[in-house]
Amino acid sequence: MVDVSFGPSGGKRPDPATLEGAYLLQARRKRLYGTILLVFFVALMASGFQTAQDRNAGDFLAGLHRLDDFPGEVFSEAWRNRANLPELFLKFLPSLIETINIAATATLIGVLLGAPVAILSTRGLARWPALTPLFRRMADVMRAVPEIVIALVLIFILGSGPVPAVLAIAFHSTGALGKLFSESAENADLKPVEGLASTGANWSQQIWLGVLPQVAPNWLSYALMRFEINVRASAILGFVGSGGIGYDLKLAMQWGGGKYDQVVAIFLLLFLAIVTFDQISSAARNRLVKGRKDV
Repeated sequence: MVDVSFGPSGGKRPDPATLEGAYLLQARRKRLYGTILLVFFVALMASGFQTAQDRNAGDFLAGLHRLDDFPGEVFSEAWRNRANLPELFLKFLPSLIETINIAATATLIGVLLGAPVAILSTRGLARWPALTPLFRRMADVMRAVPEIVIALVLIFILGSGPVPAVLAIAFHSTGALGKLFSESAENADLKPVEGLASTGANWSQQIWLGVLPQVAPNWLSYALMRFEINVRASAILGFVGSGGIGYDLKLAMQWGGGKYDQVVAIFLLLFLAIVTFDQISSAARNRLVKGRKDV
């Protein structure tokens, strides 16, 4: 009797020539690789914690009991000034709209640039097959660089404002959507493309009429998902001077005591906006992909 978890009894090496033996050897290799990765990550985390502990002004564990001091101070002040929250919501609403506009514009640019990158990097559909690896690597580079790094460079060149945030998020979104769009296009049925080619349609007509109708629901779903991500990213970029509600949050936190009610108001606005867009986007994606209304 063979135990498929631990191999044959008696410590015999499985015979790779048999299907059962090959499966057991593969399972052993997976367990070995998994154990090595686990040990590596545990050692990496322990080393990182020790390095951070050495650089701290005080002992991390000794100050752990004070972890909730700052949140407690923020919420206690906000609770005392809770009557001001409706007024603060109205005050910061234009900044929230600016943040949403940044995310929407960046997402639109990312879709418009990511779609051609996706088609040109898709095997079997690319206009120039020899350049497919080049477009794939280009998309890899674009999504590998964090938005905040791009934004810092653009702020140094262009100055503070929403334009660097839009360009930074659009750059990253182009690479991310290009990858997602390409994977969706690779699963498209090529029979319509072959039929159009047999009638004399050029490459653009083949893509427009044979591929896009198949991938459009998934592409729209990915674009909506990316919009959710970009709303969060645009709020974060406000901390480095890109405008929007993130910049207001940075100013409120810099003031410290006396402005914590503004901090809570901004967090609540962001939370409500993100949850609202998440629910709307989730329902829309579900309807596009599955063709039904229930979530």
